[in-house]
Amino acid sequence: MGIFDKFRKIDTSDTQGVLGPDLAVLVSYTATGVQLSPTNFRQLDAMTKSIRTLTTVAKSLPSAAYLGHNNGPAVVSTPHDLTDAQRSILDSALRVDQAGEIAANYIYKGQLAVLGRDRKVGPLIQEMWDQEKKHLVVMDKLQVQHNVRPTVLSEVAKAAGFGLGVVTALMGKEAAMACTEAVETVIGEHYDDQLKELDSFQTSHPSVPLLKSVIREFRDDELEHLDIAVVNHSQRAPAHALLSSVVGGGCKIAIELCKRF
Repeated sequence: MGIFDKFRKIDTSDTQGVLGPDLAVLVSYTATGVQLSPTNFRQLDAMTKSIRTLTTVAKSLPSAAYLGHNNGPAVVSTPHDLTDAQRSILDSALRVDQAGEIAANYIYKGQLAVLGRDRKVGPLIQEMWDQEKKHLVVMDKLQVQHNVRPTVLSEVAKAAGFGLGVVTALMGKEAAMACTEAVETVIGEHYDDQLKELDSFQTSHPSVPLLKSVIREFRDDELEHLDIAVVNHSQRAPAHALLSSVVGGGCKIAIELCKRF
């Protein structure tokens, strides 16, 4: 149970069961409601500070520029001083990234359809899917900002992603995690390659540094998903090497297709 989950639904008839023994929160009932024992204020204060820290970190992430009401040039305009080659790089990069986030959302949607009731893996898949949902929102806005044509293969990405998610989940929890490991390995490398290309751009437009920061943030998120998969025994999946090769190879082919189409 995460730090926020402890505050979502508190049934005052069973505070110990909901809040958990780790909090050891004692309550007393009065005519006005529930009162916390003074001995527990330090623990709650520490948790409150943790929540504030997490909120501050979230607001300071580069992607936050696209999730609020920011109307600065870095988030609403595109550079007009790029060479044709650089514009082509930018277009293909955002087209692929948007398609990749569509596919990722449907992979996790498919996995959750099968493993959603698993008490251990279900919440992990949901957590990773929630991050991918945010990624897609940002990529959609970047696509509009930079006037990039979306891939014509978006429906294929949805179907293939959902199918891959369902099939690997039906193979077992380890196979579902092996799918995540393989996908995120390729995506992590792909984002690194994009950053190298964007480093060569000679422009003073503020959107490019912001884009690079967003890509770094998303790359780190994807590598975190990879770590989660490995910790949750992705490498114990049946035919792990073969599964990883097939999934990873499919991702690389999809990247090249979406660059062009």
